[in-house]
Amino acid sequence: MPEPLIVYSPALALEVREIAERFRPRDFRFEIVPVEHLPDALREADYLMGFIGHVSTDALAGASRLKIVQLMSVGYDTFNLEGARAAAIPVSVNGGANAIAVAEHAIMLMLTTFKHLTELNDIVHSGQWRSGHSGAVRLYELWHSTVGIVGMGRIGQQVAQRLQGWDARLVYFDPVRLPAEREHDLGVTYLPFEELVREADAISVHVPLSDATRHLFNGHAFSRMKPSAVLVNTSRGELVDEDALVAALREGRIGGAGLDVFAQEPPPADHPLFGLPNAILTPHVAGPTWQSWPRRFENCFANITRVERGDAPQWVVPELDDLVRR
Repeated sequence: MPEPLIVYSPALALEVREIAERFRPRDFRFEIVPVEHLPDALREADYLMGFIGHVSTDALAGASRLKIVQLMSVGYDTFNLEGARAAAIPVSVNGGANAIAVAEHAIMLMLTTFKHLTELNDIVHSGQWRSGHSGAVRLYELWHSTVGIVGMGRIGQQVAQRLQGWDARLVYFDPVRLPAEREHDLGVTYLPFEELVREADAISVHVPLSDATRHLFNGHAFSRMKPSAVLVNTSRGELVDEDALVAALREGRIGGAGLDVFAQEPPPADHPLFGLPNAILTPHVAGPTWQSWPRRFENCFANITRVERGDAPQWVVPELDDLVRR
């Protein structure tokens, strides 16, 4: 009987492929397939793994041997969930393998925005010093500030853990409230969304994109925020109404924004966020740190091995959770 086949897509850099080979279960075949060849490869695949974008409903329907789609990412909003449901194929995320990396990036964006780091960097690189700056731009501390975490899953909890000891007040909102013991361990206090938006000096967003969360941060939310508050988004760009954000930043209705994600990626060259001094922008790189690759491969291969031995997969997206035999 042939060994089960894991198809991985898209292509991997050589150094990353070497990491994959270290963690690959030896009783599986492992083939890396270009995106354009994926529909044909799926006909023979037992497992699909990788940073998978949209796969057509026809391609999923033709994947008669496919037992699970194992994403290397935590985001899954670009995957064809309707096609997966029609083919009865569960879809799993990476089990929080990128949570540490994203949490660190979110805190970096908070500090960078509070301290106007890129603006100060530009001043020094242009040959200036403090002249004309001291007092003109307000720099803030996390000390004694209120940090609001919207979405208290694996990443949100990592943010809270890393901010313990900063002498900041940590508040959070999530549709599913944490047990009281976990709140105590993390040092967080639950607040309703509207109250969190009003009280927070920095808001870090860690929720999946869905119809319910699209434009969660809109003109109404920005009108409730403090004029000195900053918004950090390392989740999905469409969680934020970018037109409303641009207006709030230009008019000084909020203090700043640190964004790793955009509604359109890459953003257009004339995006109105470009050039705004109170917008700190990075190109959707919070998750794939060098240290996160082993965690991703270890988690994803372990979940595939679990399914192969007949156990239910872990980390199935909630929209397809009913497909899984418990």
